[in-house]
Amino acid sequence: MNKHDSRNGLAFRHIALGDTVSTNLECFERARNGDPGGLWITAERQTGGRARRGRSWVSERGNLYSSLLLIDPAPIEQLASLPLVISVALHDAIKPLLPLDREIAIKWPNDLLISGAKVSGILLEGEQLRDGRYALVIGCGVNVAHKPTETPYPATCLNDEGANVSAEELFARFYAAMAAMLQRWDQGRQTSQVVKRWRHAAKGIGEKIKVNLPDRTLEGVFADIDERGMLLLDQGNGNLKTIAAGDVFFA
Repeated sequence: MNKHDSRNGLAFRHIALGDTVSTNLECFERARNGDPGGLWITAERQTGGRARRGRSWVSERGNLYSSLLLIDPAPIEQLASLPLVISVALHDAIKPLLPLDREIAIKWPNDLLISGAKVSGILLEGEQLRDGRYALVIGCGVNVAHKPTETPYPATCLNDEGANVSAEELFARFYAAMAAMLQRWDQGRQTSQVVKRWRHAAKGIGEKIKVNLPDRTLEGVFADIDERGMLLLDQGNGNLKTIAAGDVFFA
C-alpha cells in the first residue's frame, strides 16, 4: 500500500509492509537512495526491532510498528524538542480511545503510560547523508493487542485497557496527530507551545524520581522541563541538574 496525503499543509506518503527487519532501517535505506522525506513506513511485524539503548522491541503481529522519515526537518539545535512533539501527538491519538477511568500520561521524555504501565516506545535516529542532507527517523511502536513481559517497567496494551482498536486504525489517528503537531512545532520555532502541551499531559512533575544514566543513577525531584525538553532534576542542593537523556523511575 502506498498513499499520499497533504493534510495540515504537510505532505506525507505512507508505505505499508508485511514483515521487515525494522521500519527505521527501511526509512534510512530509502533516505540513502534519495527519498525526499515525509515518508511513513509501517509493518505488520518486525524481525529486528530496536528500542532505546540497543534493547530489542517485541514485534508480534497486531501491534503498531511505524517510522517517519524527515529530511532536514529543523536546525540541529531544535531537534532536541522533537520527542515532546511525538509524545504529545501519540497522546492525542490514544486518549480518545480509552475509557474515562483510564489515566494516560507522558513519562519523560516520550513514553506513554496508561494507569502507570508503559504502552509505547519511541526511538529517534539521525544520519548525515552523503549528499549533505540530514535524515531523521522517528520510530514509534505501540502495544495494541500484545504486551511484552519481563520488562524493566510495567507494560500494558491498548486492548487490555479497554481500547477496541486495531493497529491500522491507531496509525490513521497518529498520522493525523503527527501532522498537526509538526505544523504547530513549526521546525522548532514554536517549541514553547509544544512544551505547554507536554507539561499538561506529563506524569510526575513535582514528584521524587530516579534517573538511570549509562554510568550512574541520580535521585531528586522532577522539577520541570526546560524549553528544549530537557529534564530539570532538583537534588536538594539549590541547583537544578539538566538531563538530556535517561530512564525515569518514579519513587
